[in-house]
Amino acid sequence: MNIRSLTRGDGVVIGAAALLFIASFLDFYSATGIDMPGAWDTDVYGLVLPCIFLLAFIATGLLIAGRFQPESRKLAGLPLPAWGMVLAIAAAWSSLWSLITIPSRVSLGPGCIIAFLATLALAGAAGADKKVPALAGPLLPEPKPVAPAPFGAQPGAGYGYPGGQQQPYGATPQPVPPYGGTPTPTPAPAPQDATPAPAADFTPFWFAVPVARPLFAEDGSPTPIAELAPGTWYLAVDQRGPATLIAQTQDGRRGVLNDTSGIQRG
Repeated sequence: MNIRSLTRGDGVVIGAAALLFIASFLDFYSATGIDMPGAWDTDVYGLVLPCIFLLAFIATGLLIAGRFQPESRKLAGLPLPAWGMVLAIAAAWSSLWSLITIPSRVSLGPGCIIAFLATLALAGAAGADKKVPALAGPLLPEPKPVAPAPFGAQPGAGYGYPGGQQQPYGATPQPVPPYGGTPTPTPAPAPQDATPAPAADFTPFWFAVPVARPLFAEDGSPTPIAELAPGTWYLAVDQRGPATLIAQTQDGRRGVLNDTSGIQRG
């Protein structure tokens, strides 16, 4: 059941049914000095309730239910919306007849007038839903896709993001903790058999790549050991030359990033 399958015509149908429900509690007819009941008093109005109000409510249910049913599903050879349109027209005709055949010594009440307007709108929306472009459009607009943040803008919090605010360059960031672990104030030390520690004048920092870039092993192997994806923050733990970084992924793997052009520092 997808509510976005409803059209603006269906919105008119639902609104007309709500207005008709309110009208059923108002005086259907009025008389001087007499407190006339609403349409639910069948002892006074007889067939007004089933021929106008209940018929229109059933028509509304069939029209809306037809939006959530396959077109092949039919009732006595006709689809549900077709039955709903027929009953809506019948309710509007009965309401019009109640305006014409007013009993003696009474006048039209607000319930009778509103019921006629509501059933007329119901029948009109049911018959013109697919023919009038203003009614055929979707009732609820499609959700707008979230535009990606332009490169260089401050990213939002996510996996691997160092914090809710951008850190000034030169501050020592905290490394990405293992899943479920507690972050430490300094980057995790490299294993004894790994690459030597960073140079004394290098400050680790967080960075993100603008496009996917390979991360190669520190031993110079041409086969990438990982791929850095845009939108994820990685920790630069060392620098080799002006355009080469030693990066650490979220799972602790370290490698050489040869292409550092356009990276965004955290």
